[in-house]
Amino acid sequence: MRNLRIVFMGTPEFAVTALQEIIKANYNVVGVVTAPDKPAGRGRKLQQSAVKEYALSQGLPILQPTNLKSPEFLDELKALQTNLQVVVAFRMLPKVVWQLPEYGTFNLHASLLPQYRGAAPINWAIIYGETTTGVSTFFIDEKIDTGAMILQKEVSISPDENVGELHDKLMITGAKLILETLELIKNDKVNPQKQGDHPLLKEAPKLTKENTRINWEAPAHQIYNHIRGLDPYPAAWSFFQNGTEQSLIKIFEVGIFLESHEYAVGKLIVENNELKVAVRDGFIILKEIQLPGKRKMKSKELLNGYHFESEAKVL
Repeated sequence: MRNLRIVFMGTPEFAVTALQEIIKANYNVVGVVTAPDKPAGRGRKLQQSAVKEYALSQGLPILQPTNLKSPEFLDELKALQTNLQVVVAFRMLPKVVWQLPEYGTFNLHASLLPQYRGAAPINWAIIYGETTTGVSTFFIDEKIDTGAMILQKEVSISPDENVGELHDKLMITGAKLILETLELIKNDKVNPQKQGDHPLLKEAPKLTKENTRINWEAPAHQIYNHIRGLDPYPAAWSFFQNGTEQSLIKIFEVGIFLESHEYAVGKLIVENNELKVAVRDGFIILKEIQLPGKRKMKSKELLNGYHFESEAKVL
């Protein structure tokens, strides 16, 4: 049985659950690598990553490099005498880092690889209307999310699930998969398999201003999936015109209703204390939105104090 000396690398909340489970299982975590503190909020006060906050509570050594290739960071990493690195929601590692430990460096990815390689796999699985996704562990190599597979676990996606809900499910399932992976490595029973080729690979690129904007000309189900795949973060958005006023709105929770109608695409309709958008094959029901300078609110609450002109529309 191998005596593992683990360095954990991660930054957001998604990674914290994995680190907690590793600690609970009494593995020897000799260090944590996370992002540098960043200014946040109106006061630009330095904010620690979720992983750093937890690592501090456990008294773990913490490294926060700005440059992963710097001699100072590499010396600090070597001084920890790690023989295995576990990566969850961190940056792309240079070869000099991932090839350092004797037993390798493995990553948890929130998809069933080789599908949805990239920065936002949870969002894109919902945006593409998948009914299943999952988590994978694999040994890191030179390319992004292409290394030899260790384990996978499938997770179902319900038709009305948003990305926040799926994120939490995958976070828990992923933490368990990491423990199974560590058990294999500890007992020298890991049997990594080359990722298979697939004729129709779907990518999971970084979310941008361009690919989070709603295309109201698309079919209703496509719009619905796009919005719930970005709810609650970073949120789908659209331009909104009310009279002569044009602004940007964020759209969160929505419903869908398929029906033939003669409204123009994008027309906003207030009916029965409900706010909906006409699309080609039905309506998208807006349940939770955010107007500029306002907090996120339920549409019913918004309708109590906001006047929509008869020609109001989304663009």
